Amino acid sequence: MFIQVIQGKCTRHDELRAMAEEWREELGGGAEGWLGGTYGFTDDDEFLGIVRFESREAAMANSRRPEQGAWAKEMMGLMDGPVEFHDCDDVMMFLDGGADDAGFVQIIQGKVDDPSRIKAMLADTTMLHEMRPDIIGGTLAIEPDGSFTETIAFRDEESARAGEKTEPPAEVRSELESMMEGARFYDLHHPWFESA
Repeated sequence: MFIQVIQGKCTRHDELRAMAEEWREELGGGAEGWLGGTYGFTDDDEFLGIVRFESREAAMANSRRPEQGAWAKEMMGLMDGPVEFHDCDDVMMFLDGGADDAGFVQIIQGKVDDPSRIKAMLADTTMLHEMRPDIIGGTLAIEPDGSFTETIAFRDEESARAGEKTEPPAEVRSELESMMEGARFYDLHHPWFESA
């Protein structure tokens, strides 16, 4: 799997969402290898789109379509400033990978020296489920320099906030603190989802 993260400031929420829906209806069918995406805005107008493809090749082929280029140019016109793109070949899903009926999504971005440590922690689904039953699942996308974008889906924000208060085991806590040092957290209170 390949994930492209798209993010930037946008105060024109309704217009951007309408464009996303237009893409799904008019262009999505021609995007070979497109699997879906998680989208939303933070309270301070940061747009985040976590878009999943079968492979980097499929994502790049989609980007080369003329109709995709025209749509992207129009979308950029809705943004309030520069847009960041993060292309990630190193991708894993954990637990159920998320759900299109999740009511709350938290996105965490940070950087780790050893990506295998965070992958091992997320791969231990028994420990993760016991520690945080409020998590439906999510994705982890890692760039070559160790920068990561983790997308975590919850049924609702209330259960997520209650789960945050759960004290993890000491060895897990120290590992988490190390991984999350300097990380940025983005809360999507009204996420939306698309699936192929």
